[in-house]
Amino acid sequence: MPEYDEFGMFQDNAAEAGLTWSGPPVVRRRAAQIASGRQVSALQWGEGEPELVLLHGGAQNAHTWDTVALALNRPLLAVDLPGHGHSDWWPDHDYTPERLADAVAEACAVLAPDARTVVGMSLGGLTALRLAARHPAEVSRLIVVDVTPGAGDAPGKTAAITAFVHGPEDFASFEEILERTVTHNPGRSVSSLRRGVLHNARPRPDGRWEWRYDRLRPSADARFDFSGLWDDLSTLRIPLLLVRGSRSPVVDDADVAEFCRRQPDAQVITVEDAGHSIQGDRPVELAGIIDQFG
Repeated sequence: MPEYDEFGMFQDNAAEAGLTWSGPPVVRRRAAQIASGRQVSALQWGEGEPELVLLHGGAQNAHTWDTVALALNRPLLAVDLPGHGHSDWWPDHDYTPERLADAVAEACAVLAPDARTVVGMSLGGLTALRLAARHPAEVSRLIVVDVTPGAGDAPGKTAAITAFVHGPEDFASFEEILERTVTHNPGRSVSSLRRGVLHNARPRPDGRWEWRYDRLRPSADARFDFSGLWDDLSTLRIPLLLVRGSRSPVVDDADVAEFCRRQPDAQVITVEDAGHSIQGDRPVELAGIIDQFG
């Protein structure tokens, strides 16, 4: 079984991205209790009050932003969404953007009260849209990474992601879970995927490995209709940026057109040679975009 040190792999992140290593960054895990009595966990980077809040995608966790955070070198908070990472799981397994947004708002009021720029990827991006619409005082600038409310319109947009996320519930060994991850991410290095699996999976007492996220039940999946978030998008009166991966099927030209129709002043940037998880495929480029915008 591989040894896991949650804060011991940052130098590998930096080396792979070509970032200068000047010693371990200041990172600590924090948690906030929300009204439901459950906890939302997060990674706080830097010594000052967080300036940015980063929200990951479904079946990911806060460590998906590690290389981006290293490249930014700014105080920020990377949140584990409920049901993911070290945050509590919910008994009803119902992780809609609407419910997640309220939980994130409660957590950030405690952990990042001065942060006003929010970056959300995939499920985190949809959550960020809802957060900005329902809690406008908490979001002054918004960056949405490779998702729009049109993500649920056609099964083909997210078919590969869904097939991976809803695969086997457990694995005989770490090597088996890593092999499946490598197969489904041919454009990523094995070393980066190994780090990702170490952060996003755990061994059970019986020796088998399982993912560190709550698997949605079919009944919950059926409730994932994002179309109402288009109306939330229309209400926003803040600087807004959509970042799209050139190789990703999740955001198509029609989605971009509708996004810009509802927000004519929004900026749209395409990151070349990036798939859906731009923070994994092109983290330094994404960090530069975030830094310039927010």
